[in-house]
Order: sequence, then structure tokens, then C-alpha cells
Amino acid sequence: MQIKLLAIGKTDNKQLQALIDDYQKRLGFYVKFEFEIIPDLKKVKNLSEDQQKQKEGELILSKLQNQDILILLDENGKQLSSVGFSEYLQKHMNSGIKQLVFAIGGPYGFSNEVYSKAQGKLSFSKMTFSHQMIRLFVVEQLYRGFTILRNEPYHHQ
Repeated sequence: MQIKLLAIGKTDNKQLQALIDDYQKRLGFYVKFEFEIIPDLKKVKNLSEDQQKQKEGELILSKLQNQDILILLDENGKQLSSVGFSEYLQKHMNSGIKQLVFAIGGPYGFSNEVYSKAQGKLSFSKMTFSHQMIRLFVVEQLYRGFTILRNEPYHHQ
């Protein structure tokens, strides 16, 4: 199984990007992982929130293959513990899917078309995080999940 993380817009904060890069490198020891940035939309001042979600949604959907499993990172999604997330990953690996795709939407969330294409929604907290910070949290939790599955000492309970 491969894992892809899709996100709208680049990370401007160099310290955050360095941490993302570190966990992305670590994650490569466990799974084929790709982090794909979808460029920010241009001229958004002329677009309503719905129009912006629609255009971002088209870009997200254009990055998917037919057989991909799409999981949205959404504030209304299911919340899991780190151990629960590792079990979630294991279940997907056992199902024989080729690619699991996690998507981080733009500032207004996802379009209806993206919601209808998704096979699941996860929330990392009831709190709201910046779109730049959640990227780090996702990559770190993916790494943590694989270390849990391998009984490695990174995660403590």
C-alpha cells in the first residue's frame, strides 16, 4: 500500500517544513509515502467561499486514481487515538488497496463533490489547527502509527 497526503497551498514556515521533512523521511522506512501540494488558487478575492471550495475540490479530485481510497481530514470526522489510528492503517493495508489518500482542504473545507467521493473522514481534534500545522500532525501520526504496528519504542502508553 502507498499513502499520499494532498494539501492545498505550500507551507511558508521553514521550521514547520523542516519537521514535516524529517517525519516524511522517517516514514519512508515503513511505507511508500508522497506529500503532494496543490498550489493555492489565484485571484480568490473574486470568488465566493463555495466557488473556492468548488475549484479546490476539482484540483483534489484530479489528483486521484479510480481505485484510490480518499480520507478527508475534517473537523466533523471520526476521532481516533494513536493506537486506534495504527489499527485503522493496518485495516486498510490488510484490505489490499493500492493507495490511501488523505486530503487537507483549503480554508473553507471541501466541496460536496469531494465529500461524495470520500470513503471516510478523520478529525485530529475538536480544536481547529492551521492548515500548515495539521500537515505536521498527519505525517507524525502516520510515522507513530507504523512504529506502533512494529512494536517500536517511539510511542509510549
